[in-house]
Amino acid sequence: MAGRKVGNLLGLAVLSYLSRRPMHPYELSRTMRDNDDARSIKFSHGSLYMVFRQLEKAGFITEQETLREGQRPERTVYALTAEGRAELRDWMRELVAEPAHEYPRFVAALSLIAALPPGEVTELLTERRRRLAERRAAIRRLIDDATAAGTHPLFLVEEEYRLALLDADASFVAGFIERITDDWGPLWEAHHRSQGAPQEEEGAS
Repeated sequence: MAGRKVGNLLGLAVLSYLSRRPMHPYELSRTMRDNDDARSIKFSHGSLYMVFRQLEKAGFITEQETLREGQRPERTVYALTAEGRAELRDWMRELVAEPAHEYPRFVAALSLIAALPPGEVTELLTERRRRLAERRAAIRRLIDDATAAGTHPLFLVEEEYRLALLDADASFVAGFIERITDDWGPLWEAHHRSQGAPQEEEGAS
């Protein structure tokens, strides 16, 4: 993705929506909000307009017409170019087929977890499990409600993926708690104290 003229995933969303029909940025923003796309792609009114400019400069979209409705400001309607359609297909193929190295916050915390004492980590992980369960239940309700309303499963696949990630997270956390409790606790506590923890506690009191 680093070699792409536009690397922001919001650009991919714009290309995808414009592949259906030409739109002006405000209409596309409203469509994304109606579809709750903010759950998957971070965007704002300002960032969307910026991405439109980037895509136009790259030759992926082009102005089709300018409209004015009543007293509202003029709005420029954009259409996908042939280059934009090719970029959409190539970008999607890359994202689906090629795993990318990402930097999740929890992974960063795990890489530095020895900075906390094992007892506190166990408490925090237990709280994480509770919150994961709450989030899973909310997504499950969303899927069930959408399915009951007639939404095709194809349009819920990202929610199913979120459930799988939450299940994997919860399973890892449960195993981590077990290892801390059964095996790692004493060694971890000794390591934590060797890093100056007693002095910090005495100073705090």
